[in-house]
Amino acid sequence: MLTLVVVLAACSDKKSNSSSGSSAPASSSSDTTKPVYGGSVTYAQDAEDAGGLCLPEAQLDAAGINYARTIYDTLTVPNADGKYVPFLAQSVTKNADATVWTIVLRQGVKFHDGTPLTATVVKNNLDAYRGAYPARHPILFSLVFGPYVKDVAADDSTGTVTVTVDGDPVAAGNQGWQAFDTYLWSSGRLGIMAQAQLDDGAGCAKNLIGTGPFKLKEWVVNDHFTAVKNPDYWGTDPGNGNAKLPYLDQITFKPVPDGQQRLNGLAAGQFQLAYTASAIDQEQYRALAKKGTINETEASKYTTTAHLMLCSADPTDTICPGSPFSNQHARNAVAFAIDRESLNHVRGKDIPQIASGPFPPGSDGFLQDAGFPKFDLQKAKDEVAAYKTDTGKDLEFTYGTIATPEAVETQNFIKGMLEAAGMKVSTYTVEQTQYINVAVARNFQMYDWNNFGGSDADGLFVWWHCGNPSPAACDNLVNFGAFNDPVINSDLEKGRVEPDAQKRTALYEDLNREFSKQLFDIWESWTVWAIASSPKVHGIFGPVLSDGSKPDPSVSTGFPVSAIFVTP
Repeated sequence: MLTLVVVLAACSDKKSNSSSGSSAPASSSSDTTKPVYGGSVTYAQDAEDAGGLCLPEAQLDAAGINYARTIYDTLTVPNADGKYVPFLAQSVTKNADATVWTIVLRQGVKFHDGTPLTATVVKNNLDAYRGAYPARHPILFSLVFGPYVKDVAADDSTGTVTVTVDGDPVAAGNQGWQAFDTYLWSSGRLGIMAQAQLDDGAGCAKNLIGTGPFKLKEWVVNDHFTAVKNPDYWGTDPGNGNAKLPYLDQITFKPVPDGQQRLNGLAAGQFQLAYTASAIDQEQYRALAKKGTINETEASKYTTTAHLMLCSADPTDTICPGSPFSNQHARNAVAFAIDRESLNHVRGKDIPQIASGPFPPGSDGFLQDAGFPKFDLQKAKDEVAAYKTDTGKDLEFTYGTIATPEAVETQNFIKGMLEAAGMKVSTYTVEQTQYINVAVARNFQMYDWNNFGGSDADGLFVWWHCGNPSPAACDNLVNFGAFNDPVINSDLEKGRVEPDAQKRTALYEDLNREFSKQLFDIWESWTVWAIASSPKVHGIFGPVLSDGSKPDPSVSTGFPVSAIFVTP
């Protein structure tokens, strides 16, 4: 379900910096080149999504989201202001108390197999996501929608889908779900599949049928994912006289885990696009962009948060076996021991901004200072001693990261800080294709992670909310750290149903401060995502949206491919 962490890069001297300090090249989003039809691009990304794209049952990382956005459309999309606007839907509206949402579909839209987009097909998709469609068996998405969507009704004569929701099923009567339209996007994961794919038992993951700008041609796992132009695509480009999209004839995604190999391939013309959250890549991309060899676009708005995820389950529990982080002193020790300014300078090149919490600038609940502890080696040592007084044990734990040279170098850098405070740390790596599975199984103690993007804080409800009383380990399977905090639960529940924008913001700010007190996660930085491209590639951010607003500038969940074009 997550965008996996790609940890940051190396340099030398320490320098204090709390914001994005390096100078990025000009964004290619201001490109005024006139679009042309034809051609193809090869897009190098850091991983393969080997699990398939049966969307209700999928666990999509960044690579999988790119595939999904190529083949499928979502009912809503975010715009540049962080609002969610209709996309495959013509309109999405709610009643006065946000308990009933009405989705009116675009007319004349067809799936890749020629079947029409109907209200019934959309209803069946939404039922599949919430676990109420017999042919599909979601696990993670059923947690997102299952308890909160009470009914989905379809009227094919008007192309209308009506969704009845309950933002707080425990309270009497239906409570509103103020940000339900956020979840119709779900970071690009809530694509609408054709009925044939929805009902395709074992073939659902590979026989992909969407309404999107491209149709699957060939998918050889760990080698390439190639899609060709959908000639019947409904989308147009308002900025180019409503020209029919897409512009490209073909797009190919190549999994290339090694950052230097992606860079070399881009410089040599083997690839036309590359995507990264690595500072070492970004530093080199910037240098090439200044020479005019490539274009580079960096995005940090509504971005994800790089952090260390601590499993707070009781050490006697069957999940996260042996984890010490149910003890507050253990969590305090880690927070005080990490010099985040040094980490950001030495490993991040001062490119990202040091994070104060899970909500980046521009997001609801953001605080410049949420009270997260500052580096203090003596306090870290005191907390290590307090842990031993509490438990009679030394503070020791395992620490996992992805199996790349950059990740391991960063892991060792952080390990040195922790050991300087008296902790005993055993490190290990996990291949990226298995990285999510380890988190889902809660088979870790401390784990590198990168998540929690978006503009509306309710979009993060799914990651943190628990339905069972504290202090038992959280019953929510995607609360990977297993923490169960009554303040966080309460703020999430109230924020979901609160119609007043200022009151909602205050609740999420309170939640932000609670994280800084409890330290279930150790925030590192707000990730800067970068797209490097050939100077011949244009239209990366996509066209103006149907309501006239500008498209989302964030690329932490990929970017639309419908308006990409190449010039000779």
